[in-house]
Amino acid sequence: MIPRGETTRGQTTSRRQKAPHGPERSPIRAAFVALRPRQWVKNLLLFGGIIFAAEVDDPSKWLQAFAAFALYCAASSAAYLVNDLRDVEADRTHPVKHGRPIARGELRPRIAGALVGALLAVAFALAAWLGSPSVLCLFAFVVLQTAYSIGLKNVVLIDVLAIAALFVIRAVAGAIAVDVRISPWLLVCTGLLALFLALGKRRAELLLVEAERTPGRRVLAGYSPAVLDRLLVAVAFATAVVYVLYTLTARDSYALVLTVPFVIFGLGRYLHLVRESDRGEEPENVLLGDTPILITVAAWAALCAAILIQT
Repeated sequence: MIPRGETTRGQTTSRRQKAPHGPERSPIRAAFVALRPRQWVKNLLLFGGIIFAAEVDDPSKWLQAFAAFALYCAASSAAYLVNDLRDVEADRTHPVKHGRPIARGELRPRIAGALVGALLAVAFALAAWLGSPSVLCLFAFVVLQTAYSIGLKNVVLIDVLAIAALFVIRAVAGAIAVDVRISPWLLVCTGLLALFLALGKRRAELLLVEAERTPGRRVLAGYSPAVLDRLLVAVAFATAVVYVLYTLTARDSYALVLTVPFVIFGLGRYLHLVRESDRGEEPENVLLGDTPILITVAAWAALCAAILIQT
């Protein structure tokens, strides 16, 4: 007999896992949401190799580029699942992350683990089809992503540098997949831009947990809004300078300098959103939800493609 008003530990856990934060999702829907498909926008970087090498008229290159995109979507989703399994208890008390399927109890850990295995199998199969250099890139990505989930995300500055390195690996993998050369300047610019986005994410997270008076990532204790603001401005400036240098030294076409205003506006717009409206916790939501940034990115990509195709 259980006295009225009391529950067993198992019942309490089950009830806490299924605490409502909106309509309960079906298992299939929950599994899809847990893959974080909105985050796949980050993997569009895999197409940088084919675009900046002006190989857009080669169908076989596009097939390889799409295979690379697909395998990194699978690998990154596997990493998100592993991260959610590790942080499930912390996510349940987080003002934003409490809605994740594993935290809500909609996706069982056993099923999530099986999904991780299946996604990694697909990713490495596609990488093997692309060749051994692609397998090595994917292996480096998985190792670094795992190290980040296990401990690097709790080390001040190392956490954001690891995120930047993951983006650089994506850029390198995109070039390797289609067997083209990619400018070292562009790789540096990619790393700086990723670092800029990661710092913005940390700033928004810090302000959110302070406003909600809830526990956040342990690493946030090592940051302050003032320090992050200074780092954001410094990295934004460095990104702009490196991109200008890239356009001035590009072997393909000096006309790429015409794309500089789009990059500067995009950096400025994102910095404004992060500092004024604290929308940087999920950078992909800013990219997909802010019309000026969407237009700027689309115009930049179209202009780059047009310039490189003509060379």
